[in-house]
Amino acid sequence: MQQRLRITVVERDRDRALQVVDALKEAGDYEVSVLGDVTGLARKLAALDPDVVLIDIANPSRDTLEEMALASSPMERAVAMFVDRSDDALTTAAIEAGISAYVVDGLRPERIKPVLDAAIARFKMVSRMRRELEETKAALAERKMVDRAKGLLMAAKGISEGEAYTLLRRAAMDQGKKIGEVAAALVTASELLK
Repeated sequence: MQQRLRITVVERDRDRALQVVDALKEAGDYEVSVLGDVTGLARKLAALDPDVVLIDIANPSRDTLEEMALASSPMERAVAMFVDRSDDALTTAAIEAGISAYVVDGLRPERIKPVLDAAIARFKMVSRMRRELEETKAALAERKMVDRAKGLLMAAKGISEGEAYTLLRRAAMDQGKKIGEVAAALVTASELLK
């Protein structure tokens, strides 16, 4: 059984918050919480740990936008921000802050579901890209470490690159480690001996 999506609505105006909650009830079966006071927002959101944060700000300033974005942890969850008006600088700041959906012309109940779906899809896509980037960086760093270790072995033993790689691979298999770990240990030991 799939767990219900947890949504936190950040809205100071009680009537608008109730409209959003009603629209969410009509759109699906969600676990909805409302935060009317943004004091300590990051702490409150950490305690609630929602899957999605919907923020409604009538007239944001760049500082308010950045504060709300940082507090809602857009790298950890989908964040949709609804504003009544905007400009290019605010739109750019929202995107750079990691907001999954930045909707100008306010929060209207009939738009909540499509915006929610788009924010979740975009968040998943960006998260996947971030994860792939980190994996690629790690693989590249490991490759550089293996190349450094091969160079050390080639210089110390007077062997070819292929022989150095075979030696590293054999050591990794014998020790039950990854070749990158053996290479890192060799490079560290070499630096200690200098």
